[in-house]
Amino acid sequence: MTVHLLNHLAQGPASAPPLLLGPSLGTSYALWDAVAPELSVTHWVVRWDLPGHGGSPADLIGPGATVGDLAALVLELADALDIERFAYAGVSLGGAVGLHLALHHPERLGSLAVICSSAHFGGSAPWRERAARVRREGIEWLARSADARWFTSGFTVPRLVRDHREADPEAYAACCDALASFDLRDRLAGISVPTLLVAGRQDPATPPAHLREIADAVPGAALVELPEASHLAPAQCPEAVLSALRTQLNGAPASGMAVRREVLGDAHVDRAQARQTPFTARFQDFVSRCAWGEIWTDPTLSRRERSMITLTALVAQGHHDELAMHVRAARRNGLTPQEIGAVLLQTAVYCGVPAANSAFATAQRVLAEEETAEPDESR
Repeated sequence: MTVHLLNHLAQGPASAPPLLLGPSLGTSYALWDAVAPELSVTHWVVRWDLPGHGGSPADLIGPGATVGDLAALVLELADALDIERFAYAGVSLGGAVGLHLALHHPERLGSLAVICSSAHFGGSAPWRERAARVRREGIEWLARSADARWFTSGFTVPRLVRDHREADPEAYAACCDALASFDLRDRLAGISVPTLLVAGRQDPATPPAHLREIADAVPGAALVELPEASHLAPAQCPEAVLSALRTQLNGAPASGMAVRREVLGDAHVDRAQARQTPFTARFQDFVSRCAWGEIWTDPTLSRRERSMITLTALVAQGHHDELAMHVRAARRNGLTPQEIGAVLLQTAVYCGVPAANSAFATAQRVLAEEETAEPDESR
């Protein structure tokens, strides 16, 4: 038996946590072109096409379709890819699919992001009227107004407008039927999946009030409003959407500066900041965010273990100024002089005796300074 699935594009390592991305009515998975490749660094990203859109078969749904029918197709796709549990983000109709999944299949979702969408779409009458006209006249009349409905003045994405024009009219009308019958407002409090709402302040289709309504009802939900975005925020403001999704998927970045001060000491960090110039400012920000805000905050290794690794790397590369700083850091992280000596002795085997000899001299000087320093009564 042939199984017809939603057309999809997978990016990133299949061993990474899966993330499914849903499109808006009238678009294809190209809606995510500026966002998905960046997300694929940390996730296995699978973006899919609605029936009759992009490469998906039009006959996957028919007249009277529901958002639940579309959600079932998404679950069939996930099952075919052996994806049991996944993060999900969707725009407009794709966001409605995510809300349905969160209510009816919460065991399948790790997190949910609803972008430029709604728990209802303005009542059934306009959608039924649109569906009827598309069935009579085709879709060209709608495609002509795509830019005005999707973007702020002067902005366009030709690929998405072309996808709109090429969508199958019957499948498009069936998706309109799904939007006409969709209304979860009285059930939002039952969503338990971690939920992010992203609103475009210039969005005429699903204005920010629609996203606020969801955020107010879903326990623990977070809301982000994008001042410059209209209805297709991932295409118009990809950097802002990417930032919001990264926080949702990976957690908010830790305070790198706080960790940097804890490990290296206030005096060192204050000196580094005092020497900062416009030329070095971005480098200092990089060090705080990446080295201290991401690597040193990762709980996989303790700070003691990270100090041992760092000492070894600095010996191997002959960075003796940095080595002195990290001998002091190792003491703050709980290593004894004997343990530091054992690390340096290990480096004699794998980095060479001359490198270890210089490292011992540097460490001995730092430890001697520590012994003769006045006690710090403030600690």
